[in-house]
Amino acid sequence: MSVWDDVVGQPRVVAELAAAAQSADALVESEHAAAASDGEPASPAPASRMTHAWLFTGPPGSGRSTAARAFAAALQCTSPDRKLGAPPGCGFCDGCHTALIGTHADVETVRTDLLTIGVKETRDLVRRAALSPAGGRWQVIVLEDADRLTEGAANVLLKAIEEPAPRTVWLLCAPSVEDALPTIRSRCRLLTLRTPSPEAVADVLMRRDGIDPDLAARVARATQGHIGRARRLATDESARTRRASVLRLPLRVADVGGCLRAAQELVDAAAEDAKAVAEEMDAKETEELRAALGAAAGTGSRMPRGTAGAMKDLADRQKRRSTRTQRDSLDLALTDLAGFYRDVLSLQLGSPADRVANIEVLDGIERIAAQSRPEQSLRRIDAVLACRDALDRNVAPLLAVEAMTLALRAA
Repeated sequence: MSVWDDVVGQPRVVAELAAAAQSADALVESEHAAAASDGEPASPAPASRMTHAWLFTGPPGSGRSTAARAFAAALQCTSPDRKLGAPPGCGFCDGCHTALIGTHADVETVRTDLLTIGVKETRDLVRRAALSPAGGRWQVIVLEDADRLTEGAANVLLKAIEEPAPRTVWLLCAPSVEDALPTIRSRCRLLTLRTPSPEAVADVLMRRDGIDPDLAARVARATQGHIGRARRLATDESARTRRASVLRLPLRVADVGGCLRAAQELVDAAAEDAKAVAEEMDAKETEELRAALGAAAGTGSRMPRGTAGAMKDLADRQKRRSTRTQRDSLDLALTDLAGFYRDVLSLQLGSPADRVANIEVLDGIERIAAQSRPEQSLRRIDAVLACRDALDRNVAPLLAVEAMTLALRAA
């Protein structure tokens, strides 16, 4: 058991991070020894593999954030076994445990359910990064969505990375190197994660989540190594139902009416997901803010004067989160749809049927493959990708999805 157990299928990355954590531990112990001896120099430490800024990149589902959080935990490891030569990152000590569950005083993990991370939030992070670590080891900032920084926010972050505070470590996560400003990535050590194999994902689902082996293998194969999506499919029956509905869409676009109905249902399903998240979180957030601002219990009570601005800010944030949730749900459906046509193309190019990812809809895949040509499958994949691009450009979801379904029919 160690902090690295959940970093699936990334032996090279784990080795590099473990070596860096060991160098970081040696540096801390050297400084503590120097302080204990009234400032006399400690014995020279070996060449350090540690640096103050890291950029974790890799495709969705590769475990970028998981690797960053594991590294943060290893940096805070206080296991006595370290003094006997064991590498930091035991997974059991107070430092590892609190860092992994998100309660360590010196580990700040930032993730967003909004479209962007703005200047104000980034300045707050920079101020946090300037503090000395309360535990005497490292102040660690894990920014899971570095690709959502606005240009202004990225420039604020750049100054902090250019002039780092002592014992502060920035761990930035993004899908690709191109998602970070050149000036930021040039000051970070780059770690590139790969998509883990379906076998490795199935193994972690069985070991950590107790998933049935057959289900674990099926969802790992269906998601092509995406750890988060595989876990969701394995643990949420409604998610499996929604995915099955998406995979039936290619069989429903034979006429214009079918195209428009399929598009409407896809957008409605995404809206329902967003609504479910809102119902779960919005009321709780609103009541907590009302209480913090001094309102009496009960949603019908009057708010104190001067608090309208704070309530409006919360409402705006919740609206942006709903938009983000709907887009993420649609993007997930489009990813599944692209996977369906990739399987169709695979069969058309001669791959055996047992190699398709979406084996549960093999009949539909074989039917579409027999009724169309490879160039049509490529055009359909392009139509799905064009829909994703349109959503990124803030095109109205229904308009973008309708254009896609009509293009699927016309291909």
